[in-house]
This record gives sequence, C-alpha cells and structure tokens, in this order.
Amino acid sequence: MLALIAAILVALLLLPGCGGRTGKSAADEAEAATLVKAGDQAPDFTVAMFDGGHTTLSDLRGKVVLLNFWATWCPPCRQELARVQQDVVDRFAGCDFVFLSVSRGESREEVATFRQKTGYAFSMGLDPQRKVYDLYASNFIPRNFLIGRDGKVILATVGYEPEEFDALLQAVETALEAGNTSAE
Repeated sequence: MLALIAAILVALLLLPGCGGRTGKSAADEAEAATLVKAGDQAPDFTVAMFDGGHTTLSDLRGKVVLLNFWATWCPPCRQELARVQQDVVDRFAGCDFVFLSVSRGESREEVATFRQKTGYAFSMGLDPQRKVYDLYASNFIPRNFLIGRDGKVILATVGYEPEEFDALLQAVETALEAGNTSAE
C-alpha cells in the first residue's frame, strides 16, 4: 500500500505540465517550453474572470503585472497559491500592481470547487482551452511572468521553490520602485 502511494506521488510530480523540476534535463525542458522570455513584449490577450468579467492585458499598461498560471491538481501550484493572499495581494495592495492569476485548462466548475475548498477570494482568470497559456508556454506549471509597466516581460519563472518565489516578490518591488522613481 505504501509503495502504491509513493508511486502515485512520484507520478503526480512527473506529470507533464506540473512544476516539479529535478536535474538539468528538466530545467532544459522547462526553458524550451517557455515561449516568452525576459525582454520580450508580453503577448496581449483577454481572459474571462471567475467573477464574470474580463481582463485584457493591454488595458493594464502602466501597471506592473504578475501573470500566474496554475491548476487545481498541481501540488507546486497549491503551495504557491497558499502564499498569494498575504505575500502578493495584501503586500502590494494600493500599488500600481495587478496579480493576474489564470487557471490553465480547467472549467469554471473545477475552479469554483477549488475556491470553495481553499477559501481563496482573490480574482482568478479562466483559461479552459489554454488559449492564453499557449501564448506564453507549451508545458509546465506553475508559471509566473512579471510584466513591467511598458508591457515587456521582466522575469519568467517555472515551478515553485520558496526562495525563487521570494526573489520574484523582490523583483515586483524593484519594478514598482523603478516606476515611482521615473514618475517623479
């Protein structure tokens, strides 16, 4: 029974599209699956939001945007999302900043069940056919794209590691400070 549980856990971590990263070949695969890199103009899109509205990336020009792709079944995504309310939403409230969380490949009903179970109330986009995700990557989640006020990608990350997420948060702060300095 323990062997079966261990095998299932290993299979979940190795599922294509999940964020587990081990070894150089996995990092190379994640890099190859990244279609938008730092310095690139972020592809524009409109995504349906869980609350019924729509968000268009180009409408957010002038703000720093953290675009996050995730799925309810992905263990690293769940670890990352557990930090979002306090470490992202609350931390950058009142700033020229938008956290744009997008569920990849799942129905509104799946996301609704997940939100009810977890109690998450921050806004979430829905990308059931992966049309938005496929503009940015071909595989692996969670993924974050930090987009500057000019619409260019500042940083792209794959997977979840606490230290890497902390560095991403620092990059958000730096991007926000850079905008404040140039506006003065």
